[in-house]
Amino acid sequence: MSETKLVPAGTVTILCAGDEPPAVFATPEAALATLTSGPAALHTGDVLLREDGTPTGPAVRRCRHLRELADGRTLVSARAAADLPGKPLHDLGVHRLPDLTVPERIFQLGGSPGPLRSLDTTPNNLPVQLTGFVGRGTEAAELGRRLAGGRLVTLAGTGGSGKTRLAAQVAAAGAGRWPDGVWWVELDTEPAEVAEVVAATLGVPVEPHVGAVRSVVTHLRDRRVLLCLDNCEQALDGVADLAVALLRSCPEVAVLTTSREPLGAPGETVWRVPPLAVEEAVALFVERAGAVRPLFTLDSSSAAAVRSVCARLDGIPLAVELAAAWLGTLTPHQIDAGLDDRFALLTRGPRGVPARRRTLEASIEWSHDQLDDEDRALFRRLSVFAGGFTLDAVDGPAALGRLVDKSLVLAEDGRYRMLETLREYAAARLAEAGETDAVRDRHLDHFLALAEAAEPDLDRDKDAWRTRMEPERDNLRAALEWGLAQEDPTRGRRLAAAVAWLWNLRGRGHEGLAYLKRAVARSPDERSPLQARLLTGMGLVADTTAPFDVEAARQGLEIATELGEAGLRARCLSLTALGHLYTDFDAAWDLALEAEKAAETDGFARDSALMLRGIVLHARDRHDEAEPLLAEAAEGLLRRGDRGLASTVLSAQSASALASADLPRARELAERAVEVAAPLGDFHRVNTTLCRLAMVHCLAGDVDAGFRVMEPFLRLVETAGDVFVPGMAGVMGELHRRRGEFDEAARWFEREAVPGTYMASQGLAERGAVLRALGRTEEAAEVLAAAVDLTRRWGLRSALADALDQQGYLAGPERAAELHHEALTLRLDHGLRLGVLASLDALTTLLARTGREADAARVLVSASRARDDLGFPRRAGEQAELDALGLETGEEPMSLDDVVAFVRRTRGARGRPTSGWGSLTPTELEVVKLAAGGSTNPEIGTRLFMSRGTVKTHLAHVYAKLGIANRTELATVAAAHRE
Repeated sequence: MSETKLVPAGTVTILCAGDEPPAVFATPEAALATLTSGPAALHTGDVLLREDGTPTGPAVRRCRHLRELADGRTLVSARAAADLPGKPLHDLGVHRLPDLTVPERIFQLGGSPGPLRSLDTTPNNLPVQLTGFVGRGTEAAELGRRLAGGRLVTLAGTGGSGKTRLAAQVAAAGAGRWPDGVWWVELDTEPAEVAEVVAATLGVPVEPHVGAVRSVVTHLRDRRVLLCLDNCEQALDGVADLAVALLRSCPEVAVLTTSREPLGAPGETVWRVPPLAVEEAVALFVERAGAVRPLFTLDSSSAAAVRSVCARLDGIPLAVELAAAWLGTLTPHQIDAGLDDRFALLTRGPRGVPARRRTLEASIEWSHDQLDDEDRALFRRLSVFAGGFTLDAVDGPAALGRLVDKSLVLAEDGRYRMLETLREYAAARLAEAGETDAVRDRHLDHFLALAEAAEPDLDRDKDAWRTRMEPERDNLRAALEWGLAQEDPTRGRRLAAAVAWLWNLRGRGHEGLAYLKRAVARSPDERSPLQARLLTGMGLVADTTAPFDVEAARQGLEIATELGEAGLRARCLSLTALGHLYTDFDAAWDLALEAEKAAETDGFARDSALMLRGIVLHARDRHDEAEPLLAEAAEGLLRRGDRGLASTVLSAQSASALASADLPRARELAERAVEVAAPLGDFHRVNTTLCRLAMVHCLAGDVDAGFRVMEPFLRLVETAGDVFVPGMAGVMGELHRRRGEFDEAARWFEREAVPGTYMASQGLAERGAVLRALGRTEEAAEVLAAAVDLTRRWGLRSALADALDQQGYLAGPERAAELHHEALTLRLDHGLRLGVLASLDALTTLLARTGREADAARVLVSASRARDDLGFPRRAGEQAELDALGLETGEEPMSLDDVVAFVRRTRGARGRPTSGWGSLTPTELEVVKLAAGGSTNPEIGTRLFMSRGTVKTHLAHVYAKLGIANRTELATVAAAHRE
């Protein structure tokens, strides 16, 4: 085979026209002068010429890719366009080409501009390549065909064989076949975490109890997606499990993997990546040589040496690139000569090792041997880093720069990493040097110092803390494993305490609890601030993993109180209060109040306590009192970047705005909650905010928008069946109810009730309503009776009013009037204006039933105007029922306040008798119940969140209405009404 000679032609313009081979010209004008028609492309760049004058190099490849997009037009790159002033060029914007290098601004010469079929037309996260892809044209085309015919293709080969670059090129070339996306996932993880990493890449929230595999499968079930999994050899089982699950359940998903060995999964097509052909290897050497010796020329002398190097390296791309990197200091002949002894040695190496593997190790070893002692020491010590590292983690930045120059370390966006092949080699050298323990100790010390130095950001800017710590997750894991395994585990325990927040999101709670439990267990009887911090960390992680488990927080509280650690005590109080929130409002309130008092300078503890008190008031529909607490908590939480809690507060505020019928504010707060939670990627936080936004859409009448918001979540729910997010079932029930799908709505509302918590009453009134709509009145009556009992017990006014209204629809006229008016009073007393609209509709029906059609018509037209003004249309079925009444009036609509006053006048002042048991308001009834039970005024005030003076005033009103003088008589009257 004749030697290839390549000489630089300088910076020229390349023209790719039709099916003709590329041609070069001195200027774009000269190229255009020869052009008769499209499709064509012009690009300016540096070109190498072969002996026959054919141009080659990255610029030529880029022009060819541009030509492939031309579609009958003439396209011009930005560099070429700069030399064509005055030409009719249409700016088509910046586009990525299939070569995966940096995006290019593209212009169209003349004609009518139209869209380009560039890589950007397909959603993707394919990595930007800083160097061009050389050769492999035949292999790439064949792999594209195989991927189209099969759905799981593995590129198998030794480290450095070019699997990753080939896979990326195949994915880019075939991107148009996958309209829902081409997603690249680089794996450097344990088998159990493969699906979690994929989920994070796809933006799929992982429900902890369902798991990441099912979450990903559900998300991709009916999508046309190419999933590319790189470096699978460390997690073969995890990759195989995910791939099989995708093949079984996702008929239009294809999986392209790279691995040193096959997955061994059913349906897998294994493509053994061959070495580069010699000519391709030479082209790769020359192209990479240009980065370290720009004027490098492949003449008759150097060509022989380069061909020899490439042949002896068996065309392994990594080996060729490592060799080319030495051209900065050595000639091709010196590189060729330097391989002689090393390869002679390897021919006597161990049997059973593939020749290409021996060759690659030889090239790495040869590169290693060229390093001086300082560079070798750094090279082997870098092997302790998992997932990459930053410059400040390394002693000797100059040596690091030299390793980057030699392609032994990769520099990427401010971080550095070693290819796994090189890291394994370096780790073996570290063990040979007897430095493993010492270097891992230094690794632990560095990340402990990093974590403890970052801790202040937890109280002032959690976004900054996450940005700083998330990239180091794998290093932190490695440091924790090492530190907690030592005879003296103090450093490991300190690190576990410092990074507890790392496990609070993205479904990592179980992993984080495992580390924290190990840390606590290493010194189980210790009563120290460190032990209290670890227990507090367990309480933090339990918030998203085991929200009802307050034992760790309780133990931490004991130690913190004993040691006088005010900040930790306040946090443990807040965490304990959080654990009681769903089961005991009073206990949660008392603990939160105590935490707020104990917080002193601990902003997180104070704001979380404010949030908890605000949510208790919110749950009890005391929105005017809750709002200032929630607003103050939100301000502090957002200022510090406490996104999880802040999104919860914003969602609660949105719900309050809905209750008061302020639709614009409800929508604004719900959207803000979604925006705040989204960067966390946490299943429960994100989906709780999405539920709130979906409910806003739903109540505003846009049911389709509500379903769109919930759609990704529904995929998981339909698969898992047991997924729980607070409020989710209620939203889905209401969405189906609005569509008239009552059976489905009833099933969802049934799931909303959570026994043993205040949520036991959630969804019961709505479930009763849909059962009534289905004609199942006896079941509806039972459900509504339970709803009234539970909502009274928990003090949930809005839910109680809903249940009373629904009971009214089942009752006779006299009893219905009592129930509807009690519901209306509850809503008016607590500012529940959205509920007032429901009351007006109920009373419209009641008035029509009792022969007062004129009054009913006045109420209906006024309520309809109020709904139009506020933006809350009726459900279609309810509108149809009201339309069927045939009510008409010539009266002008009244304002909302006026129509409420009108319906109340129809029943007397405040809609109640002026005396007797029936005259008591719901609040007065609660006061009576507690007073008759023996509670003192201060105890009643604490229980009902009112002052002693207010309690005394309520009792005075009760005595006057009932015609009694004291508590003894009150107890007698109350007992009579319970019988």
